[in-house]
Amino acid sequence: MPRSQRRTISGRTAMITGAGSGIGRALAQRLSAHGSPVAIADIDEAALKETEASLRGPALARVVDVADPNAQLEFAAEINSWMPAPLGGVFNNAGVAIMSTVADAVVEDDEWLHSINFKGVVNGVRAFLPILLEQNEGVIVNTSSVFGLVGMPTQSAYCAAKFAVRGFTDSLRQELRDTGVHAVNVHPGGIKTNIVANARFRKDPEGLGRTQEQFSAQFTQMAITTPEKAAAIIHKGVEAGKARILVGPDAYLFDALARIAPTHYFDVMALAENRLRARTAAATLSSSD
Repeated sequence: MPRSQRRTISGRTAMITGAGSGIGRALAQRLSAHGSPVAIADIDEAALKETEASLRGPALARVVDVADPNAQLEFAAEINSWMPAPLGGVFNNAGVAIMSTVADAVVEDDEWLHSINFKGVVNGVRAFLPILLEQNEGVIVNTSSVFGLVGMPTQSAYCAAKFAVRGFTDSLRQELRDTGVHAVNVHPGGIKTNIVANARFRKDPEGLGRTQEQFSAQFTQMAITTPEKAAAIIHKGVEAGKARILVGPDAYLFDALARIAPTHYFDVMALAENRLRARTAAATLSSSD
């Protein structure tokens, strides 16, 4: 890759939403360790303070509802006055989840998710883009998902928002071609976070009577990438000049299936999952003999 395409964000100010836990916290910790002043935001004040206490360098922590465009504008103005170094990266990372079929969807739940997962990203871009354009440098890093590459059952609201983030970011990237500002899509696979434990859950969407705790335990078991590993992949990918960052081996699998079997990928995944469950059950039975 030509040297001119590389981007240095280490040592420059970084803004990170959803920094109270998961990928957001890990990003804040990693960038702080690499010399970046970090401005962090989350809706959970207690979790945000825990993240702030874990950081090595300068930090500005604020409780911000990313769904509120005025709150994001106020945060951007405060950061613009505070930042000890130019703004290098804007990480629109905050996200939530729900589990429901389309037929059983609760409108208020879908709107809540979209206001955070998509509109929160748009609000963040609109608040911080003027700062980056004035500098004529920096990068906007928007968290989509592997569910922004493929549609999954019981995840219609989440997929819709993450596909929207992907399209919005791709469009933004083209608009910024003649500037020093760049836009990056991040597509994490299964990351060991609390997103399922904190999801809005009303009932088992498949009608099998499973609890949210059971879904959360299953997700944790299947997720193969830690937040720290995800943060490292994102950090290195941004500095390498990537416009699209896949996070985790499963993200590469989803990406490949979306290309190879664009209408039948779920059949392939369901077959693989059933075989994995059968092997796991057989191993458990064998170990109990």
